[in-house]
Amino acid sequence: MKAPVSYFVTGTDTDVGKTRIACGILEYARQRGLSSAAVKPMAAGCEQTADGFQNEDALELMDAMTLSLPYSQVNPIALEPAIAPHIAAEQVGVEVSAEQLTEYCRKILNLESGITLVEGAGGWRVPINRTETFADVAKMLNLPVILVVSMRLGCINHAMLSLEAIRADGLSVAGWVANRVDAEMSCYQENLETLKRQIPEPCLGIVPHLEDPTGKEIAGCLNIETL
Repeated sequence: MKAPVSYFVTGTDTDVGKTRIACGILEYARQRGLSSAAVKPMAAGCEQTADGFQNEDALELMDAMTLSLPYSQVNPIALEPAIAPHIAAEQVGVEVSAEQLTEYCRKILNLESGITLVEGAGGWRVPINRTETFADVAKMLNLPVILVVSMRLGCINHAMLSLEAIRADGLSVAGWVANRVDAEMSCYQENLETLKRQIPEPCLGIVPHLEDPTGKEIAGCLNIETL
């Protein structure tokens, strides 16, 4: 990796391990002496703390990156309801726009750390309001995309549709990571080999099913020297 570089991290669905893969990438950079930063501009399912609402994923990113930033910069829109972000925002009376989220992200990107990750919420087309999605944020930022593929039944269709949408939106795909979320997945290896044949962009890592993995464990499964 050559500094500074930045990527938008998305997934084929929600709960696919985007944050854990992002933390693995940040750890990978740390091991190679690179500074790192991350931002998750909008998150639902936050818990009340003494310092306000905070999201577990954002806290994990803060622990994994080298830059020391206040929580409000890493996750500026923190919503309590554990539902789709745009519905959560409506329920608590918060107005959110793609331009607003983009500006939050640019403040982190402008720090020009060795590697900076912007993590979306859910999949590529998750709404942030009634007319815009996280894809609009990614397009405004114009960052190459890393797709986390949840290795479970349906992963091939989900991956191919996600990649088709990313490319149709005019963004480049830096690569994809296979994350085995289902330990009992039938024909796992066959599905993985199909994805490798069908996706022209590089596979940046194959993460086996791990119980509560650390950033170091995930970093050990990645091959991202080309980023």
